[in-house]
Amino acid sequence: MKILVTGYGGQLGYDVVREGCKRGLDMQGTTSSDLDITSELKVLEYIQKIKPDAIIHCAAYTAVDTAEDNQKICYDVNVNGTMYLAKAAKEVNAKFIYISSDYVFDGKGDFPFSEIELPSPLGYYGKTKFLGEQVVQSLLEKLYIVRISWVFGKNGNNFVKTMLRLSETKDEINVVGDQIGSPTYTFDLATLLIDLIQSDKFGIYHATNEGFCSWADFAREIFRQANVDVRVNSITTDEYPTRAVRPKNSRMSKAKLVENGFTPLPVWEDAVKRYIQVLKAEVK
Repeated sequence: MKILVTGYGGQLGYDVVREGCKRGLDMQGTTSSDLDITSELKVLEYIQKIKPDAIIHCAAYTAVDTAEDNQKICYDVNVNGTMYLAKAAKEVNAKFIYISSDYVFDGKGDFPFSEIELPSPLGYYGKTKFLGEQVVQSLLEKLYIVRISWVFGKNGNNFVKTMLRLSETKDEINVVGDQIGSPTYTFDLATLLIDLIQSDKFGIYHATNEGFCSWADFAREIFRQANVDVRVNSITTDEYPTRAVRPKNSRMSKAKLVENGFTPLPVWEDAVKRYIQVLKAEVK
């Protein structure tokens, strides 16, 4: 099976290619320097040339705050880029995984959002991710939409790396405690995506590590696993204003994964433990 993975330079794309290669699949990862997904002609030529059996679309404009001021760029990447890839996938009859986000929801309430719940994004980034979902659904049948949240992985910057970096110079930090969601380790998610793309169980899925926590809880677990002594003060969203509004409730139900026979990702605390072990091994 030949699989094209966009966003190979990012955390998820990198791990997806690595997982596919481990299983003996023909993986081709692309970065923005290999393929400009905002050019319809270049996308069509590229896909027709390599003729993949499947496309896993991990590339995205993910700078949530700057998206509010750079709306054209965000739209070009997240909506137009997705549309061009979906059209090209249709031309070569390729399966298509579109990576979406918890930001498609408004964050209201205390219950996990289901896969069939109607999205209502708060900020521009979330709006473009939802538009991307609508685009691929209008063009394709052999389609999987996978919503993820709070991503961390080996290849790139993330919350875990930021906390560990801060711990080198600080013994006390303030972290938001009223936004609740699920961390997602790209190593674990990549395993699921390769399982998914080899099935014909199309549809919308939520895929995060099991369990819920606040960002403050997440930080405390990072410091505990890293065995560093840093005090975490839980603050409110209002005390940490950002350009883009964050959803306070990013809980998502993973019922669809279980219903279709896929193994849920491990609990998030275990993912943090394994990830920190990887980071420590790199330092040695």
